Amino acid sequence: MKLQLNRPSGINLFTGHFERFVTINHVRYDSHLVVTPEHMVTGWTAGFDALTTGDFAALAALGPKIVLLGTGRRQRFLAPSLLSPLIEAGVSVETMDLPAACRTYNILALEKRLVAAALLFD
Repeated sequence: MKLQLNRPSGINLFTGHFERFVTINHVRYDSHLVVTPEHMVTGWTAGFDALTTGDFAALAALGPKIVLLGTGRRQRFLAPSLLSPLIEAGVSVETMDLPAACRTYNILALEKRLVAAALLFD
């Protein structure tokens, strides 16, 4: 699905989401990534089954207050122990499918919230 919106300059926003890739500011990305309004980290992890506390510690270091974990085509949940770096940093974590994470991220980023979308592709 393509998304159309007026984009303030200098902010990362999703302009589309598809089964195996997303577009951010009209540029295609097809690897697991983390997006904040100011930063992008590609190659964030090797995949859902390979996630470690280190992946989430790196996410916490970006300084978000909210993390939207997009787990692909369907919503999947992690062991709470993996999220301990975020929990200890006082970061809220919401797990959802990838399209919902993209849509929710755009809303929160446009509200100037400290949000990060951590996206996993199936």
